[in-house]
Amino acid sequence: MDPPPIIYGTAWKKDQTEALVARAIRAGFRGVDTACQPKHYHEPGVGAALAAFDRESLYVQTKFTPLSGQDPKRVPYDVNASVPEQVAQSFAVSLQNLRTTYLDALILHSPYPREEQTMAAWQAMEALVDAGGIRRIGISNCYDPKVLEQLYHASRIKPAILQNRFYADTDYDVEIRAFCGAHGISYQSFWTLTANPQLLEDETVRLLSLKYQRTPAQVLFRYLTQVGVTPLTGTKSEAHMREDLAIFDFTLTESEVRAITTLL
Repeated sequence: MDPPPIIYGTAWKKDQTEALVARAIRAGFRGVDTACQPKHYHEPGVGAALAAFDRESLYVQTKFTPLSGQDPKRVPYDVNASVPEQVAQSFAVSLQNLRTTYLDALILHSPYPREEQTMAAWQAMEALVDAGGIRRIGISNCYDPKVLEQLYHASRIKPAILQNRFYADTDYDVEIRAFCGAHGISYQSFWTLTANPQLLEDETVRLLSLKYQRTPAQVLFRYLTQVGVTPLTGTKSEAHMREDLAIFDFTLTESEVRAITTLL
């Protein structure tokens, strides 16, 4: 299944994960993002929710998290194993947690400090694609355009996804998003609302909110989908879930898209 234009994120949900994922799917979400990282995600809770729905109708992506991003007391693979073995072990744990036989996507949670380490993990992910367990692979928390370009040119199976925090500190990844657009890489944004109160409060967004009778969050999400970004939303509110899904009921004009672009 191809990635849907908006995805439900499951970080920091803890014991509420199962109920919230089920609520999101019932509301209409068809994409779910998680990670094999007990420190921030409750992957088994995601799997428990998914079990109540038709797997083929859902897009499910998870992440392999390098050791530096794991809680030392709850690492889901052998810390003494090689990087390729850790990727394989993490993938097996994810399949079990998510109660599925395949993943729509597996994402490397962050690049390693050294390129050879990143490539070792990537090649292990490529092997999982070859074996039929994964449909596509990607990378997250990659803010250096050179790192992304090196990965793209060095890889046999090209990254299909880049998932980054969307905020002013990285200039909204303008250069990286251009590279993604030119090379068929789907750019996914997280922390999109929390990190951007200034955008939500901007006069341009406020006036568009009034014009379309939508919330500023809906205007920003709709803008992103129109410029090729797939936003992740982790709201716990059913009302906000429905608002997030309703962004496709209106379309910003080209001049309105340009006006918001000038804010970034």
